[in-house]
Amino acid sequence: MDGIHEILDAIVGSANDDVLATIIRVEGSAYRKEGTSTLFRGDGTQIGLLSAGCLETDLSFRVQEVINQRKTNTVVYDLRDEDDLSWGQGAGCNGVISVLLEPIDACFREHLCKLKFHLDNGNRVTVIKKLAKDNSVTDYLFITDHQQLFGKWHGRVPLQIKRLVNDIHQKIPKSGISYLPELSADIFIHCFEPKPRLIVFGAGRDAIPLVNMAAQAGFSVLVSDWRSALCKEEYFSEANQLIVGFPNEVMPMLTLSSLDSVIILTHHFQKDRELLHLLKGKNLRYLGVLGSKDRTQRLLDGQEIPPEIKSPVGLPIRAEGPEEIAVSIVAELIQRQRTERPEMVMERSWSSND
Repeated sequence: MDGIHEILDAIVGSANDDVLATIIRVEGSAYRKEGTSTLFRGDGTQIGLLSAGCLETDLSFRVQEVINQRKTNTVVYDLRDEDDLSWGQGAGCNGVISVLLEPIDACFREHLCKLKFHLDNGNRVTVIKKLAKDNSVTDYLFITDHQQLFGKWHGRVPLQIKRLVNDIHQKIPKSGISYLPELSADIFIHCFEPKPRLIVFGAGRDAIPLVNMAAQAGFSVLVSDWRSALCKEEYFSEANQLIVGFPNEVMPMLTLSSLDSVIILTHHFQKDRELLHLLKGKNLRYLGVLGSKDRTQRLLDGQEIPPEIKSPVGLPIRAEGPEEIAVSIVAELIQRQRTERPEMVMERSWSSND
């Protein structure tokens, strides 16, 4: 994850002198990729990571200068040299990293709050930032999946930008800097995805490490079980939502989408069977069932397991015990998140601005 959700949570309602630091270019290898952000707060605290600690100390000193000047700035770090006397301090990451520093004024804060609103409502948002020759930001524009535009942009939005966003939304988007002839300038592009949701059916002890690990990896986690003694906040403090109820009661309460992943692990054959039949055929990013293929086939009344159902669940790392199984499941969820696009592309009819 790019860390934006935790950052946006901190920005809402804040009046601090905050600075948003974003990786906009990577040449070679680096700890994090383009689009990753960190929030440096006026009180000295920090939310998110751009590196394994190589950059943050220096950036924290530069942040004060950005706050005082109220102007965006880009810092370039060359981490290719293994010499301890160089900037890389022996890191040997073999990459050059450009970090954009943006002071968050009232206008930018308002637009970031709008970004949070759209992401929280399941809408993908693409940001376009026009860069000057010194890589400072002169204009920026947020574009939602539903063609809503907001930001700080001077003049008309070039048709080429709109076509570019359409192209991005039809494939796995790659963040970075591109030259746009219509603007005679470089632009930075990044696509913000809504926070992926993981729904866990089953609140047994083996669900606890799965929920904790998924939440820490950036998933919004919902846990459901009909056993109120198990489905408690004291066991699932990292979960965003707990729902107590039987499968036929809970399913109508859920609005499932192609961004959702679902894991079934109630360890109750009839309940697992009921859940699987209710979920089979739904347009989900991932549907996994804990247990062997033989058990899952029996859940399906002896039918072959459809390709959209993963059983056994998780990556095949020979995991044993709740913690290792949780690692295998979350790793597979991240893999699916990175390599497969949900069917979110829709017809786009840009307004009269075309």
